[in-house]
Amino acid sequence: MTLIRWTAAFLRPYRARVAAVLGLSLVEIGLATAAPWALKLIVDSVLGEQPLPAPLVAAVPLVADLGTVALLALFAGGGLAIELSAEAVRLAHTQIEVDMGQRVVHDLRSRLLEHLQALPLRHHLTHRTSDAVYRLDADTYCINDLVTGGALPIALAGLHLAVMFAVVLAMDPTLALLALAVAPFLYLCLRYHATTLSERAEQVKMLESGLVERAYETLRSIAAIKSFARERHELGRFSRTSRDTARARVRLTWQESLFSLAVTTVTLAGTAMILVVGGLRVDDETLTVGQLLVVIAYLARVYDPVAEIAHTVGNLQQAVVGAGRVRDILALEPEIADAPDAVDARGLAGHVRFEAVAFSYDGERTVLDGVNLEANPGELIAVVGPTGAGKTTLVHLIPRLFTPTAGRVLIDGRDAGAYRLRSLRERIALVPQDPLLFAGTIADNIRYGRLDASDAEVERAARAAQIHAAIARLPGGYETPVAEAGATLSGGERQRLASRERC
Repeated sequence: MTLIRWTAAFLRPYRARVAAVLGLSLVEIGLATAAPWALKLIVDSVLGEQPLPAPLVAAVPLVADLGTVALLALFAGGGLAIELSAEAVRLAHTQIEVDMGQRVVHDLRSRLLEHLQALPLRHHLTHRTSDAVYRLDADTYCINDLVTGGALPIALAGLHLAVMFAVVLAMDPTLALLALAVAPFLYLCLRYHATTLSERAEQVKMLESGLVERAYETLRSIAAIKSFARERHELGRFSRTSRDTARARVRLTWQESLFSLAVTTVTLAGTAMILVVGGLRVDDETLTVGQLLVVIAYLARVYDPVAEIAHTVGNLQQAVVGAGRVRDILALEPEIADAPDAVDARGLAGHVRFEAVAFSYDGERTVLDGVNLEANPGELIAVVGPTGAGKTTLVHLIPRLFTPTAGRVLIDGRDAGAYRLRSLRERIALVPQDPLLFAGTIADNIRYGRLDASDAEVERAARAAQIHAAIARLPGGYETPVAEAGATLSGGERQRLASRERC
């Protein structure tokens, strides 16, 4: 799927807003087309010697009898009304566009997080968490930049160009063709700078992601850093990464500025050329001063969006790079899907049997090989072995966090893969080696195993985990907020709280 089609797919739910933006854009173009004519009438017909246009006199006969002051007031007021109307339309246009952009960003972030959660655990163990966070936070904003900073302004500039070219063509074909003469030069500027801008934008993205990783690692390991008095060491590592990122950003901005300068030079040259040729037309009386002012105003309306895009082309290139990084994640295969004949895991007795189970993370080094194990309901089984022997991996095979590379895991005599994945995991209480607590209250963390559990069921689970007495001593009881990762709780309390009994 191309980038354009991918972006359009996210806009599809907001067709009404897209239509509103396009409709308001057409109104803007109409008002922008009409705006310079008030000045033309004042210059040519009120202050100059040109008669009032026949269509205007035919439509409003009274204008033929008005004096100079009245005509000045009429046309100046009309021009003011057009400009104020254009501002009101632009305000509505901007509001709808921003609202739509933020909604699309929200949709992309939600879809990306959903997909990240669906990826196999193996992916998360072998990729940086901070990089995923950066993609969720910064890279997903690409969709807004592509739509509101690229596609819509370019489309609006194109519509402006088409309408105003038609009007100028009717007034003076030579000036109309001269106005288009800058297009090839703008294309050459874009083609010359595009590759360098893309490469530098990608470099900035990678370095910024690495900077987030460095900060995340430092703050996550703050206890170890303090205990070894390595604050200066970590600050030095962070500063080096930050300086590299800043230099890359400066290089990108410099390249963007060069491109902007080139575009501005081309558009100014085009405007100067129109002024020279138009001035000669006025001098030989084939064009009025008012008509020349209309042409210049139209050029500004067309060139301004082009110049604005040139000023932000670096952001657009970063948006393209960010979109590529997001699409790379979305292209990854999610976790194994349920089999068509998968069954619900309700009413499990809890009989688990491993039959010649083998597992490898990378397809080369075997972590488990030929494991046979049986655990009957109610039994307490201890799996003992040296570090790296595969004890945690063995346990993770039961809720299908990993899939055996050989053999099978049976639960109540049925292959674990025969159960619906969500249903199976909802019936397994897993206490990780490193206790994991979430932001929220103590009750929220206990209830995590069953979100609809009542307060009484939460307390019963806490008593079963032998942590009720400790919770009762806290000022807020079960509603006490839990600090990040449970920093305010002891190791044992975190372990018990993380057990998350099924209430």
